Amino acid sequence: MKRLKLLLTSVLILAFSLSSLIACAPKEPPAPAPVDPVETTFTPSYGLSEGGFWSGVTARDHVILPDYLNITIPASVHQIPESAIQAELEAMLSAYASDKLVTDRVVRDGDTVNIDFVGSVDGVEFAGGSTGGMGTDVTIGVTNYIDGFLEQLVGRNPGESFDIEVRFPDDYGNDELDGKDAVFAITVNYILESELPELTDAFVAEFLVDQYGYNTVSGLTDYVRDGMSRTAVALYVQQRLVDDTEVKSLPPLLVEYQEKSLIDYYQSYADQYGMGFADFLNLYLGVSSSDALLELYSEDNESTARMYLVLQAVAEDAGLTVEEEDIIDYFQRYVGTSDYGQYTAYYGLPYIKLIVLQQKVLDYVVDRATLE
Repeated sequence: MKRLKLLLTSVLILAFSLSSLIACAPKEPPAPAPVDPVETTFTPSYGLSEGGFWSGVTARDHVILPDYLNITIPASVHQIPESAIQAELEAMLSAYASDKLVTDRVVRDGDTVNIDFVGSVDGVEFAGGSTGGMGTDVTIGVTNYIDGFLEQLVGRNPGESFDIEVRFPDDYGNDELDGKDAVFAITVNYILESELPELTDAFVAEFLVDQYGYNTVSGLTDYVRDGMSRTAVALYVQQRLVDDTEVKSLPPLLVEYQEKSLIDYYQSYADQYGMGFADFLNLYLGVSSSDALLELYSEDNESTARMYLVLQAVAEDAGLTVEEEDIIDYFQRYVGTSDYGQYTAYYGLPYIKLIVLQQKVLDYVVDRATLE
């Protein structure tokens, strides 16, 4: 069963959360559904007050909060392993990687390899079965070729020519090839590796200082370490708040928000594919109706609603609200701009304030936590 990764507006709220939402958001609001629309009357700011709180909901009436001002963060959470930091630095460098052509080792599973091939059935070459000497890049275990084709490249050397034998599937879709045994004459040209640049002070100063604000490897490494630590602590604090809070009742509005958000999300995908909503759900999620979709995600919806409730309860208890300067600070810190007009136009100001408020709650609790 095919399943699309669910990316709802109800994502976890922590550092860089809004930037994740922005990455998923369409450049323009979705066009009206061409077929089989499902009415959800949903916008990201649905059910929210102008201040970013849930309309008509006093969260403290529904929960018993823990002692959130005295949370201890285990060392295993806030002390980030050097290997993880190096992996993050390498991820930064990956945008500047160059291709390296390797010819001095054998092909391994997972390699990207440039090959030429000529295919034949019963000794006769068939149309579309050759690279024409132009070479093509394939990744073993990833590129979708006939079963057993790419696996036979493993252990071979660049420059080596050899034959492989495969069998076309019975339902390949070509009457001349369906179910036929074929021979491919293969030449391995080279292995393609991604080569990262060396991380030096000069490289950081030339390529990374504008984005990250540091011009030395040491400064950048400290930035990465601190950012990863704070994100890990924020995740831990968020989970502790949710786990340690006794929820006496869950306001229907918060669950309704998740349900409408879910339906709206998949409706927008159905629109993009030009499909009816029910047909889309059946093909990609294996469910036949919106009711079945909501049942499939009922636990996730309730879990996210509980998180929203708990974070608002802390905001109420601590007297936290969102002002203009808070929004500007948030966007400068996590999006790199103080101009959030386009995001307000799409999400609505109440939703923007909800996101900023929840980050403000986490910052408030994190700043008062004790590191073990």
